Amino acid sequence: MRFLKTLALAGLAALAATAAIAADLPDLKGRTIVAVTENAYVPLNFVDPKTGQGIGWEYDAFNEIAKRLNAKVDWKLASWDTMIQAVRDGQFDVGMDGITINDERKKQIAFSDPYMVSEQLMLVREGEDRFTDAKSFGANKDLLVGAQAGTTNFYVAVYNVLDGDEKNPRIKLFDTFGASVQALKSGDVDTVLMDKTSANGYIGASPGSFKIVGGPLGSEEFGFILKPGSDLIEPINAAIASMKADGTFDKLNRKWFYEYRAGQ
Repeated sequence: MRFLKTLALAGLAALAATAAIAADLPDLKGRTIVAVTENAYVPLNFVDPKTGQGIGWEYDAFNEIAKRLNAKVDWKLASWDTMIQAVRDGQFDVGMDGITINDERKKQIAFSDPYMVSEQLMLVREGEDRFTDAKSFGANKDLLVGAQAGTTNFYVAVYNVLDGDEKNPRIKLFDTFGASVQALKSGDVDTVLMDKTSANGYIGASPGSFKIVGGPLGSEEFGFILKPGSDLIEPINAAIASMKADGTFDKLNRKWFYEYRAGQ
């Protein structure tokens, strides 16, 4: 009985701590936040094959952010190559697509605090044995890498795997991230670079199709993008801090990077 009381008290204490954090957050008084993503970056944002609806880590995370800030989310879709400019122009309030925070993008757009830290890895077909890392891949002139122009994956492929030439014909460009992975699966390219979390998502969603070779090619921080000077930056950062503090991000990681994969 004493043990059960202790558990109950611990649970109440946790709820109280969470409530205290929430009470300190800004109140957006029911404001609607127009959020945009691409629905092509498993498991961060993608289309549920059963319902046709957008789902993923970023959907859950930002819906929770809005809830904590007493706001609503109006979800929109846009292609990666137009997203940053569209948010900058005010077409959308906030954007997300596993977007790496870097100095070059900071010249164009504002970022929230990081919500995820990840590393670039080489995803290959399960039976691949012609190379084992970036060096051996780069040395074989017959091997191709798939990427989206202007993404972190593209630049890491250019400068960390190949020769630094952004027009290198060994890089095959695709309109969406998912299309590059499909090209890898079908044998049209030989590797696609992606962050660890997304690589795990693809491996889990298609058992026996993919594996990772070599080590990390650098780490990166993901952030939400907003129009420079946006009044949403501070509230979103406050909500991010509260979700890190109470373990919400850890729960989302378990849901999308482990439980979701196990259920495929």
